[in-house]
Formats: sequence, C-alpha cells, structure tokens
Amino acid sequence: MKAAPITTSQRATRQSEGRSLRSRCPRSTHSKTASSRSGRDPLSLIEKSTKGRVKHLLPIRFTRMLESPFAFFRGTAIVQAHDLKNTPSSGIVVQSCGDCHLANFGVFASPERTLIFDINDFDETLPAPFEWDVKRLASSFVLASRWRNFGKKEGLRTSRAVVKAYREQMATFAGMHTLDVWYAHVAVGDLIDRFGSDPELEERLDQAVQTAHKRTSEAGLHKMTRDVRGRARIMDQPPLIYHLDPSKFVPFFEVYRASLPLERQVLFNRFQLVDAAFKVVGVGSVGTHCYVTLWMTDVDDPLFLQVKEAFPSVLDGVAGSSAYENNGERVVIGQRVMQSASDIFLGWARAPRGNDFYVRQLRDQKFSINLATSSERGLVAYAKLCGQTLARAHAKSGMALEISGYLGSGSNFDDAITEYAVGYADRVAKDYDAFHAAVGAGRFPTEASSSKIKRQSDRPKAKTQK
Repeated sequence: MKAAPITTSQRATRQSEGRSLRSRCPRSTHSKTASSRSGRDPLSLIEKSTKGRVKHLLPIRFTRMLESPFAFFRGTAIVQAHDLKNTPSSGIVVQSCGDCHLANFGVFASPERTLIFDINDFDETLPAPFEWDVKRLASSFVLASRWRNFGKKEGLRTSRAVVKAYREQMATFAGMHTLDVWYAHVAVGDLIDRFGSDPELEERLDQAVQTAHKRTSEAGLHKMTRDVRGRARIMDQPPLIYHLDPSKFVPFFEVYRASLPLERQVLFNRFQLVDAAFKVVGVGSVGTHCYVTLWMTDVDDPLFLQVKEAFPSVLDGVAGSSAYENNGERVVIGQRVMQSASDIFLGWARAPRGNDFYVRQLRDQKFSINLATSSERGLVAYAKLCGQTLARAHAKSGMALEISGYLGSGSNFDDAITEYAVGYADRVAKDYDAFHAAVGAGRFPTEASSSKIKRQSDRPKAKTQK
C-alpha cells in the first residue's frame, strides 16, 4: 500500500517532533565524550579488529597507524564506535557511513561521466544515530589541524565549519522535495564556481579535475601493467602487490555477476578476466583480503575491478545489527543509499571459503585532495564542503525534517560537537601514546623500517598563511 503524500502541516509536525527530542537529549549534551570507564581498552579493541586479517600484513597496518595520531585515528574506527555507544543519542537514525573522516571523501566520475565530490568509503556503513558521523568527521578535522601544526583556534574553526555547514545544508534539504534531495549532488565544476573567492581551494579543485581525468583504466593499463609475451600483466610490488592465479576468481565472479542489474550484466559479459593480484590499500583496510583484477575486451580496452573484503561493521552490535546476510551487500546497499551516484560495476559476492566481498572499479577518475600541503584557510573550506556533503548523504535516508528540527537555526549543536571533537582528539592522542608504547613493547609488530617513522613532533610544518 502506498503512503499518502505528507501535507504542509505534517511537514511542520515532523520538524516539531525533531525539536521535541531536545528535551530528552539536549543538544549541549553532545559535547560529552563519555567517561573513561574501566572497561575501555583501546589496545584490546585494536587487537579485536585484526581478527580474520592477513597476518603477515599486520606490520604494514601498524606501521601506517604509527605515523601520527591522525593516521592512528583512521585505523581505529572500532575504538570510536565503542566510545559513541556511551554518548547521548538524539534517537534519529539514518544510513551512517560508520567511518566518516575527512580522508574518506573524494572526487570520482558518475555513470554520466560528471566529476562529483562525495563520500567514497562505506566499509562500516550501517543505520546509526546521525550525530555519530558528524562527531567522527569533526574529530578528524581537529586531528588533521594538529597534524599540520596549525594552532588551537584553527582546530576549532575547522570543526565548527563542518558542523555549521552540515546544519545549514540539512535545513535546505528539509525544505526540498523528496526526489530533489535524492538527485542532489556536488559537481566539481560547481565547486570551482562556489569557491572562486578562495584561490587556494579553487586551484586544488582544478588540479583534482586534471588529475582525475588521467586516472582511468586506460591510463592504469600503462602504469600498472607490463607486457609479457604480448599480454598485459599487473606488475608485482611485494609486499604491497603480488600475483595470484586469476582462474581462482572465476567462480567468485560468476556469483558477483548475479548482483548486477541485468543491463550491466550484459556489459560485464563483454570483458574477459586476464590477470589478478593482491593489493594492499589504505590504513584501516590493511590486512583485509583486497585484490585488483584486470579485464579486457581488446588489447587497449581494459577494466580494473577491485575486490575488497567486507567484515561486519564496527557499528554492528553497537548501533544495531545488519539486515544483510552478506557484508558485501551491506556495503553496496549502504553506498547506494548515501552516495549521489555509484559505480556501475558496484556489486557483491561470497567467496567459496565464506569470505564476503564487494566489487568496484579501481580507477574511475578517482582522486582525493592532498591535505598534507593545505593551508589553514584551505582546510576550513574543505571542512565546509565535507559537512555539506555528509548532510546530503544523511538526507537521502528521509529524515531531513526531523534532523533539521532537532538542530535548529542556532549554534547550540555546533558548539557542542566542536567541544566534543576537541575532547575526543585529546583522547585519541592518549590512545596513540599507549599504542606507541605497546609497539615498543612488542605487542603490535611493525615493519623493520618502523624505527625510522617520525613521531608526532616531526609531522610536516605548516606553511605561513599569506
């Protein structure tokens, strides 16, 4: 039975219902990072997150986490998920990213070949309170500011910019028609116009466009492969990339094919699997089974597909339970709900050994802005962009009216989340120190070269803003 269209009065009622939630969970209470309970053990949680991962790759994972508190934060979504369950909750549940930090946003091509800016990693996606993503995102900007050696005021500015942009953009979505919200997207061309008054960000976005246009399967064929007796083969770079027998993937891709819409199965059937390799990626994903496969229809007509293992979300059992038997399907459906446009080859399957995976294109004009060289002003502008993008992703769950009603038009929520972000960044710094000590004690093995990794005091120097 179809639901009846809501009236203007019903829209007002839904926003009023959102406002009424403030009495049960005042916006100011979101400043709390939760007390350090005796049961909180971040090191044990990190060990828990390594179960099922490729053991000989764990030293790479731990070495990357050791680079800075910001890198440590990227690899420890499980810790913040544990902490968030003990914080006040609005009770407004949306499809959540689950690992919403600033490095999980980027540029990629839509099916219509328009370059768009959006969230691009959904390994931990699950329905959860909307503010959890906001808290993790705001915290990541405080940590990034510290990593860049910016002052305390800049950390506050970036965090506040995230939340204010989220709140204001959510109010906009609350006043829009349902289909307009669903179709909304952030085109990179529009961003360049929007940030024309910020020469630095405009330049970075322009560089992103130029770089993204070069990151195609065709370019990857020349960069990632070599000719072996007249056939393209992925180049080994052990221990980060090493070959596997492509024939072992054939049964998996037969299952994967069924997860695609019928018209895309027709397209996929035109490609033939010619090579496969294990490929280490990211920080949080290191140690999971991740592969890159090369498909061809002709000698100069390639397709690179990434096969990425999907473990249960860190929010599973914290915010609820997954509705999907296959964690690859959980990732794919969550991504399709939250993204403005998704990869045409996005699908999932279960391997013969029982591991869940999802599949997507490896190179589809994807690019992330380099924050290591960003100025303070550039980071604030980027924070606004990420806040607006997260609001759009959450609004697609259909709760924009309730969220906007709860947030209101004042700065109460902004102030609370900013205080939370600073407090949580302090907690991450302490957890990082404990992790660093545990590495020294041999609890977490790192690469042989890890002794050369610079501590937080040796992070990159911030440029003086002109």
